[in-house]
Amino acid sequence: MRKTTTAVRSAIALLGISALALTGCTGPSGGGSAQSASSGGGPVTVGTTDKVTFLDPAGSYDNGSFMVMNQIYPFVMNSKPGSADPQPDIATSASFSSPTDYTVKLKSGLKWANGDALDSTDVKFSFDRQLKINDPNGPASLLDNLASVDAPDPTTVVFHLKKGNDQTFPQVLSSPAGPIVDHNVFPADKVMNDDDIVSKKAFAGPYSITTYQKNQLVSFKANPDYQGLLGKPATDTVNLKYYANSNNLKLDVQQGNIDVAWRSLTATDVDSLAKDSKVKVLKGPGGEIRYIVFNFDTMPYGAKTPNADPAKALAVRQAMADLVDRDAIAQQVYKGTYTALYSYVASGFPGASTPLKSMYGDGNGKPSADKAKQVLSAAGIQTPLAINLQYNPDHYGPSSGDEYAMVKQQLEASGLFKVNLQSTEWVTYSKDRTKDVYPMYQLGWFPDFSDPDNYLTPFFTANTFLKNHYDNPTVADLIAKEATNPDKSSREQQLGQIQDAVAKDLPTLPLLQGAQIAVAGTSVKGVETTLDPSFKFRLGVISK
Repeated sequence: MRKTTTAVRSAIALLGISALALTGCTGPSGGGSAQSASSGGGPVTVGTTDKVTFLDPAGSYDNGSFMVMNQIYPFVMNSKPGSADPQPDIATSASFSSPTDYTVKLKSGLKWANGDALDSTDVKFSFDRQLKINDPNGPASLLDNLASVDAPDPTTVVFHLKKGNDQTFPQVLSSPAGPIVDHNVFPADKVMNDDDIVSKKAFAGPYSITTYQKNQLVSFKANPDYQGLLGKPATDTVNLKYYANSNNLKLDVQQGNIDVAWRSLTATDVDSLAKDSKVKVLKGPGGEIRYIVFNFDTMPYGAKTPNADPAKALAVRQAMADLVDRDAIAQQVYKGTYTALYSYVASGFPGASTPLKSMYGDGNGKPSADKAKQVLSAAGIQTPLAINLQYNPDHYGPSSGDEYAMVKQQLEASGLFKVNLQSTEWVTYSKDRTKDVYPMYQLGWFPDFSDPDNYLTPFFTANTFLKNHYDNPTVADLIAKEATNPDKSSREQQLGQIQDAVAKDLPTLPLLQGAQIAVAGTSVKGVETTLDPSFKFRLGVISK
């Protein structure tokens, strides 16, 4: 059993700020039609720097792609804005018919925008292909407990699970692994091209796409046949405009050329815009984390390096954990809009603890160069040790450069490391990181749903999306047990044991945690309701 949604929401709301949405209130949108929309006061234009990797749910596992998927695909389960609790979406009911069988009854008469029938065949096909394709940049790791799917009749779907009493499975069905696709359109064994998806009108969510210029402009039109949980969109027409530069995004917000800017602006920009009389600041719950990933094969002394030595590789990770000053990064780079993170489950979730705070550095959250030096010396590592560290300058916001410049400075100030810091754009970065190109690299995490397991299963089980070759059977076994444990108290104890065990191995190095913020103009409504605990930004609730 989990802590109540209200308790989780309240705890997370006290955290810092990370995911950024800004809304201008001056004049009409520059990208919209002059005519009024049928669902409300005119078209809305949203600006973002968050790029799409693929529109195909099997090929992407990132915030930018999922934001678009939430508009165009149906789900078996979904959550309304303002709630983290999954409810039937295109289903009439969904429940456990046995500990290992989750049975769903679909609504009848559903159809895709292209006229194809939408039924249990599509649902079974969607999950079967996720598991078959198992793309390294896809969300198949979320389906680790799914054994098979049956569709005994057009409106019935039975999910057979490997382990019973899965406490997270209903939420998994609302996650990036959950979008349903048209089996008449999508290939069963490979990721589909974006333009082909658009041309074949394979949509059945609140919106259909009418214009698609990848990572430049997407135009959405409300789907009149949508019968899902979210209901009729508040705005008939929405345009999503992409920005390569956050400065231009900020400028267009100020000038009223766009109505909403969703991710990402610098902390300085947010501070400046908060003082603008034309906008208002809205805060919402969130659980984003930022961290460094260690590739256990290619990092210094990794398993596939010429001088492979697991003990030395661990010492390198431990020394880096001793040296990073999270508070300094949070304050100097992000002006307090992030907070220091000392664990693997974000603060505010049940079972969250802070083992990294006591295990590394000075034992109180501060760095310790002396401790790092002792660790490396005891392992027989000559210093300064050269390391390659990669970060992404666009996907996690423009302040990533300053963040990782500060990590480099902190590591080198000790005299123990010499850091070769490099950056790569997201489209390339998202592919290369799973191909052992980067020995150490930046990632961030936007939770798929509001449960602590979502910070563990995708990272530290056999089918991890990190693809960093970390494998600890004891940790994997503990994760499997907590995910199927209905007892709240014992589950939280298991969560603590997992965090302690992972902190000793250091497959990743957590740095920062943030929440969500929106800055809204008085002429635009509904932006705050998109900042909900399910972490889904929904265009369908925004109106003017």
